[in-house]
Amino acid sequence: MNATYYIFKRELGSFFATPVGYVFICVFLVLNGVFTYVLGDFYERNQADLSPFFSFQPWLFLFLVPAISMRTWAEERKNGTIELLMTLPVSHFSCVLGKFLAAWIIVGLALCMTFPLWLSLEYLGQPDRGIIVAGYIGAWLMSAAFLALSTCMSAITKNQVTAFILSVVTCFLFVALGSNIVLDLISQFVSAAVLDTLASFSFLVRFEAISKGILSLGDSLYFVSFALVFLLISALIIEHTKAN
Repeated sequence: MNATYYIFKRELGSFFATPVGYVFICVFLVLNGVFTYVLGDFYERNQADLSPFFSFQPWLFLFLVPAISMRTWAEERKNGTIELLMTLPVSHFSCVLGKFLAAWIIVGLALCMTFPLWLSLEYLGQPDRGIIVAGYIGAWLMSAAFLALSTCMSAITKNQVTAFILSVVTCFLFVALGSNIVLDLISQFVSAAVLDTLASFSFLVRFEAISKGILSLGDSLYFVSFALVFLLISALIIEHTKAN
């Protein structure tokens, strides 16, 4: 646990020692404002909810999360500091977990800083606060899945651009599985049971239920277990790198 905390503290500090953390938060806030107020027809809808805000989160995470996590291991490989890190008396999983938690805190901080959207909604109407809280919790849990998958892609290569592209592509697959276009296309070749199984792996499908206020244990455990699986895979990749 001490090793994880050390890595977490080191990584969190590096986000704010460089413009990375600040740029991520600023871009995240600006895009959320544009997507919610402009593209989401916030005022024209005349509904006191944050549906436009939450509906865009999976697509924002699709690009922004890989952007912040692409440096996680790729930079260590490029700078040659991964060898030094691996000589420390810490487990590979502790290193992976510490780096993941630092990035996850950054995403959580960015989400918290969107509170003016909620305040504007409170001023304009009487929103269901339970649904909004559930949506925020669900968004943060979903970001864990995006981060873990992107971290895994970063562990594969030492090129940050390559890590970003791999992360976007793989994350897109888990998002697109829940889109109507993809589901309609797949339905022509597989049975309804197989289609439902594939859709259940989609971040989009899992988060859609939570964003409506249904914070089920199943959806929450899906994001948590998904993150843990890919963090373990990342640790195995790092261990294999060390062995070679």
